[in-house]
Amino acid sequence: MNIKQIKLKPEFEKALLDLGFAEFTEIQEKCIPLIQQGNDVIGLSHTGSGKTVAYGFPALEHVVPGKGLQLLVIVPTRELCSQVSKECYKFTKYRRTYITEVYGGVSINPQFDHLKRADVVVGTPGRLLDHLERGTLRLNHIKILVLDEADKMFEMGFIEDIQKILSQIPHNAQKLLFSATMNADIMDIAKSHMKNPQKVKMEVYVDKEKLIQHYYEVPRFRKFSLLVHLMKKSQGLAIVFCATRHIVDSVSRNLTKQGVKAEPIHGGLSQTRRNFVMDEFKKAKLDVLVASDVAARGLDIKDVSLIINYDIPKTSQEYVHRIGRTARAGNHGNVISLLTQEDYENFRRVLDDRSLFIHKLEVPEFEEVPFLRAQRPQGRFGTHGGFHRPQRQRQFARHRR
Repeated sequence: MNIKQIKLKPEFEKALLDLGFAEFTEIQEKCIPLIQQGNDVIGLSHTGSGKTVAYGFPALEHVVPGKGLQLLVIVPTRELCSQVSKECYKFTKYRRTYITEVYGGVSINPQFDHLKRADVVVGTPGRLLDHLERGTLRLNHIKILVLDEADKMFEMGFIEDIQKILSQIPHNAQKLLFSATMNADIMDIAKSHMKNPQKVKMEVYVDKEKLIQHYYEVPRFRKFSLLVHLMKKSQGLAIVFCATRHIVDSVSRNLTKQGVKAEPIHGGLSQTRRNFVMDEFKKAKLDVLVASDVAARGLDIKDVSLIINYDIPKTSQEYVHRIGRTARAGNHGNVISLLTQEDYENFRRVLDDRSLFIHKLEVPEFEEVPFLRAQRPQGRFGTHGGFHRPQRQRQFARHRR
């Protein structure tokens, strides 16, 4: 739908045009009118669908600058917090609105002053609750509350924090909830805190016709060498997903030793370091971002052409979240999963999603390279307790062709 077909206030329409928008995405087209009409809304969509615009513009239209905190956006991670606040700042180019970010991992003291002047706050649950308990954040004049990536916040254990924050929101405030999936926690929130919410569901968030999904079955001891081979053949930006922070660090460090420009990103890094890494990646000064699922959640990075699952995710939902970072905005993208015996059960759960078409490829010839492991604390029997459980070879007859 052309942006002229949805009535935005002139200053917001002008900002939208300045950002190069000509057409609304499906989620934007459906949500903006509902939010403008004052409805509570549940939007089911994934990263890359344009949901920040879907709730940002109509919510910001209701904010009167200089009248105190009126809009609160709650997000699961620091990266998403920074990203959303920057987007909101662009949206208010012609109506200067005081927008501040509130997240942990940085000093709390500078945030006190910003909160006193804020019209809009974008924050993570833990730090928002900290301010509420200190009395440095008051929510009694909130007009609109947004829960962005609600499912991830609940997965990360923030449900009690969210409940405490919601208890401070005025009963008549408009509430907007965006999530990739609908689960019991979200249904409970909707039932307890929302008024007849309008449900908007968007099925497709990447162009599946331009998304190619493959997997290689490889012994664990050869997995890193295959990764290096793929990275050296790859052109454009790539994200490599690993299961833990320790693996993220190890893979990133070893890729660097092999001449690949790689940096890790996970929750154990300082916010300053995370911001630096993201800036370098967006500027294409890095070839590869090696990431944990939580750290990469909500990242909106253009021109990512390759996703590699170094470790297979535990669920099809997490797989879908990962692949949503490529094949966006009309671009082509590739997803490659490196499957070892240890990943069989996880991969079977991924394949339970019948909408995924993942083709097996023959493993190419490649040079063996060393993988140097960092020292980490072990029990008296080592990381496997002194035992190596044999695993029988299994075939995945149900891979898609």
